[in-house]
Amino acid sequence: MVQRVSQAQVRVEGELTGEIGKGLLVYLGVALGDTEKDAEYLAEKIPNLRIFNDGEGKMNRSLLDEGREILVVSQFTLYADARKGRRPSYSQAAYPEEARRLYEFFLAKLTGLGLSPESGRFQAMMEVLSVNDGPVTILLDSMKQF
Repeated sequence: MVQRVSQAQVRVEGELTGEIGKGLLVYLGVALGDTEKDAEYLAEKIPNLRIFNDGEGKMNRSLLDEGREILVVSQFTLYADARKGRRPSYSQAAYPEEARRLYEFFLAKLTGLGLSPESGRFQAMMEVLSVNDGPVTILLDSMKQF
């Protein structure tokens, strides 16, 4: 999930671990069966999404075009399945070891594009504060099911 923000920050146990001004807040979920190819696809797609306004007020510019910042927060609960009962199942979320590996791979790919991604702390209880700009929120799926 990608949100265009005017500011965002993440804290773990009161410690600031990541903070940005205008840019993108990315909640990254890793599913069972995801691979480096999926992470690479998203690392290329997200910074190139044309969701920032141009001079005419149209969403026609990307994070890279605008030189904006990016904050990435791991979030396995994106794979919650609440269709049955009242307690969500997380059976489609990747196991922590693989999810961590792909999360770190994703961050490295963003760095390879010349970005300096800020981040939360994998598998920690985090407080995320953000101001959604627009609001603009985009759901992306590397499997391209939506």
